Amino acid sequence: MKAVTTIIGPAAPLLRDNIDTDLIIRIERISQLKRGQLGPYLLETLRYRGNGPESGERDDFVLNQPAFRHACIMLVGKNFGCGSSREMAVWALEEAGIRCVIAPSFGDIFYSNCLQNGLLAVQLDANVIERIAAVSRDGANVEVDLRALEIRAPAIDPIRFEFDEAPREALLEGLDEIDQTRRMSEQIARYRADDRKARGWAYRG
Repeated sequence: MKAVTTIIGPAAPLLRDNIDTDLIIRIERISQLKRGQLGPYLLETLRYRGNGPESGERDDFVLNQPAFRHACIMLVGKNFGCGSSREMAVWALEEAGIRCVIAPSFGDIFYSNCLQNGLLAVQLDANVIERIAAVSRDGANVEVDLRALEIRAPAIDPIRFEFDEAPREALLEGLDEIDQTRRMSEQIARYRADDRKARGWAYRG
């Protein structure tokens, strides 16, 4: 997992509530494509005129506009990533170049999948997100600093955000749950040795 420290780039505004995982990446794409092939199909119902990239882009969709074609941050509405649990929704965002999503709230499983894949999911009040969208509507860079817990955008004071300390440290160091468990290998080995002495009957050999 890539470490997350500071993310700088255009912040594409898609200020729509209840964007679910099926809208982020359609179910049939999950069965047809492998990881690494999902990026072009991110939000395809909104992004294209018909079925997939070959049908042509919708000019009015934010990620197709010149200012946000290479956006690495998305500003979205509440309950982003709700619906079915599919890690591929996070993969599609990452493969399309999105490193950070800022929303008033997230679907619980989607949020957990973000943490496990190094996609920074930041929660802010909707009115604050609208302010960021307003000052960066021309594609000006927004800076999300996980170490300082600040968002910086043109012509406004730095905006503080909250983030639980344990997942923050894991993101800063690029550690998923498996990596975090491996870090505790000595403690685990000591526990097993003590447990074997106390409950030898539970172990074979």
